[in-house]
This record gives sequence, structure tokens and C-alpha cells, in this order.
Amino acid sequence: MESIQAIKQRFGIIGNDPKLNRAIEKAIQVAPTDISVLVTGESGVGKESIPKIIHALSHRKHGKYIAVNCGAIPEGTIDSELFGHEKGAFTGATSTRSGYFEVADGGTIFLDEVGELPLPTQVRLLRILENGEFLKVGSSKSQKTDVRIVAATNIKMVEAIEKGKFREDLYYRLSTVDIHLPPLRERHEDIHLLFRKFASDFAQKYKMPTVRLQDDAVSLLLQYRWSGNIRQLRNVAEQISVLEQERNISYNTLKGYLPDMGSNLPAVIESKKKESDFSSEREILYKILFDMKQDVNDLKKLTMELMNASNTSQVKEEHSTLIDKIYSEDKQAEETLSTFVEDEPESQDVEVLSIPEKVSEGSKANYDFAEEIEEEENLSLQDKELELIKKSLEKYGGKRKDAADELGISERTLYRKIKQYNL
Repeated sequence: MESIQAIKQRFGIIGNDPKLNRAIEKAIQVAPTDISVLVTGESGVGKESIPKIIHALSHRKHGKYIAVNCGAIPEGTIDSELFGHEKGAFTGATSTRSGYFEVADGGTIFLDEVGELPLPTQVRLLRILENGEFLKVGSSKSQKTDVRIVAATNIKMVEAIEKGKFREDLYYRLSTVDIHLPPLRERHEDIHLLFRKFASDFAQKYKMPTVRLQDDAVSLLLQYRWSGNIRQLRNVAEQISVLEQERNISYNTLKGYLPDMGSNLPAVIESKKKESDFSSEREILYKILFDMKQDVNDLKKLTMELMNASNTSQVKEEHSTLIDKIYSEDKQAEETLSTFVEDEPESQDVEVLSIPEKVSEGSKANYDFAEEIEEEENLSLQDKELELIKKSLEKYGGKRKDAADELGISERTLYRKIKQYNL
């Protein structure tokens, strides 16, 4: 069995990071078997090196090695590319064609970006993993193939499974052995080493002196996040080698080739969009209006209870949750309630239902007019509320919990509104 250092030299792998060494070690150990391997890691970390190592050290090394970028093949033709097709299977199929799995019989197929495979193709791939059988497009005759599959992806497969974009059974068949390659930012000691290697290669390629970094530029190189990983570092080294006349690179010069270097602090990136976020400002405003309407209704309910009840303490105790919701900061609720009680005469009996009867005719007309306006506004808000509820239910296929989370209300409240609008 070849050593890790010998494998690095053979395949041009640079670096001494322990995580990188562990990934290469796992590739060496699994190579003599026919176990399916899933290589994971961010884009640009060099995942394509692992399947080459596995193939070269396996008993299939004299067979074909085919690398397929699943994300680059259109969904309509990927089945034909992978499994082949019969003549006349579809428009343009003027002859029978062998697919990659037929051509690579006895060898290894590397499926890069396997997470981009459409679901029907995933079913076909699962069948090959289970019994080595596949069907050409437009054929009813099953064929056998003996292919070792190594797959790679830069997406989080667990999240893809939860969203229904990837089959769970296929994931477990592919990831019999999982080899993870660390991002460049976690290989701190390898960054400058890789830059020097790339600078030397480009100096030979373009027949010019090798660029070198000053000490402060090296510090900047190590502080940068390198979202594009090794691929981005290689591009920066090539740009500097070609464009810079001065071969001794300073901090400011290097900074000009690194995007978003206004601050050396790591960027905080929210990778997952909140489910309660709306896609337009108008919908956000409508949601705020609905929340305000609900708060006002709660406040009306609490005020009515206080006006009808003689025991304020009892009302405060029974509606403590509602009071906390309306007066969320400090002790606003208690101060407001105490002020309300102090200002109210003890012997006064409030007759809520007699208020419209005590107003004058002119005031009563104005009161009726205000009620009409409020009713029109309420109807408009109800229409918008109904529209948002319908959109959320359609978006989540009728799942009330997901729709309620997006609308920012409880599932019980959503259920009540569904009954109210006869949805």
C-alpha cells in the first residue's frame, strides 16, 4: 500500500493538513474494494482527486475511468447520456447509443454534483447500485454492468432529502463510505504553500519571474476567507503573475485582487432564508397590518373586560398572557392598568351598550360614518388576509403548520381562519 506522501506526489496534491491526510488515507483504504464512495466538501476544494486515487489503486485501474458532471447535463438528456438510448426512442435518436454505464463496464464512474440528478434518474441509478441492471431509454431489455460508482457533491444532502430533492435510500447506498475534504480556510498552514506552488507553475507557464509575497501580504492571504477555496486561490495567483510588473507583492497590491476586503472580519452569511419572510415589500406591510389589527382586537377585548368587571385583580390574573403580549416591555401593563383604575370613580357604573344612545344626533351621524369606513377597511384587510392564507396553503401543499409559520400565526389560529373563510 502506497504512503500518503507518495499519493500526494503522484496526484499533485499540496498540503499537510490532518483532515486532508485523513481523507487521502480513507481513499487508499477503500480503493481495493468495490464499495460506493461519496466525496463531500465545498466547491473548489479538489473533490475530483479522490475518485482518481480510488480508481488508480483499485483492481479496476486497467478499466475505463469516466467523470460525469451531473449538473452540466440537461435534465431531458441525462438519462440518455448515462444509460444510452435505442434508435427512435425520441426525436433526434437516429441510431442506438451506448451510455456511460455501458461504456465503463469493468471500470469506474465518477458522478460529480450527484445532488443535481433529477428524481427519475435517481431511481435508475439506485437500480444499478442494487443489482447492476439498467434499461436504455426506449428499450424494454434489461442490461447488466459492472461499474464502481464514486459520487461527489457540495450540497448538504440531509437538507436535500428533507426538501424531497434527493432520495434517502440512494443517499445511503452512495455514502457507504463518506470522505469529506475540508475547506481551504480550515487548512491555515497550507494556504501560503499552495500560493507559492501556483505562482511557480504560472511563472514556468508564462516564462516570467515568480511572484513573491511580502510579510504583510502573507498575513492578509491567511486572514482571507477563500469562499472559492483552492480554485479561487489559483485564479488569484494566476492574475497576479500575469498582470503585475512588480514581482514582490505588497499588502495593498494583494488586497486589490481579493473581493470584499473592506474588513478582515469574517462575513456573517445567513444561508437559510426564514420561512416567515415574504417575497415582496407589499406582503410584508400587509403582515404588519394584520399583526396590528390582532393587537388592537386583543386590546379592545381586554378593555371591555375591565369595563364590565368590578374585580381588576381578577381580570389581570385571568388575562396575564394577553397583557404581557400587548405590553411586552418592562411593567407597562401594570402601570397602565393601575392608572386606569385610579382615574375611574369607584361608584361609577359603565354602561357600554348605552354609549350610542347618549350621543347627539349630529355626533351619532359621524359615529355611523366612522363605522362604515372602519367596516370597509376591515373588508379590505380581510380580502388581503384571505389572499395571503390561500398563497401560503398553495405554497406548502395544504400543510397548515408550514403555512402558519410563514404567516406568523399559530396553527390553531390558522385553522380558525380557514373555517371562517370556508377554505
